[in-house]
Amino acid sequence: MDAIVQFFIDWGYVGLFLSALIAGSILPFSSELVLTVLVQMGLNPIYCLIWASIGNTLGGLICYWLGYLGNMQWIERWLKVEKQKLDKVERFVRKYGAWMGLFSTLPWVGEAIIVMLGLMRSNVYYTTLAMFIGKATRYALIILAVKGINSLI
Repeated sequence: MDAIVQFFIDWGYVGLFLSALIAGSILPFSSELVLTVLVQMGLNPIYCLIWASIGNTLGGLICYWLGYLGNMQWIERWLKVEKQKLDKVERFVRKYGAWMGLFSTLPWVGEAIIVMLGLMRSNVYYTTLAMFIGKATRYALIILAVKGINSLI
């Protein structure tokens, strides 16, 4: 894993973009580590914020389109989720709609929320905007934390 992280760090902004893209999809990866190292190395935090947010949002759109291509019966059949539970989650997500994309940054459940929005054919533009806002906010907070810690040292 260290070699993979080092690869992304060596590639700078492009590596950050790619690591965020992977992390935003269904593959497990920590783009936050790459972001933190690059900011500490002195790369422009605004550029890091932009590239990480765009990459992670595009990764989230992969999850959205996977959901869009699927259907609810597959979840019931293959993942063995009870219809009552699935209906409850669907009602909750429908209530808030595309703005549930703000929570796509949450660990473990973020991708599931985006897949569900795809399954429900949520408006892709609003979903993308909500995802971008949520992901950019998370990355901005990480950058601020890194900068704050650096100022204490």
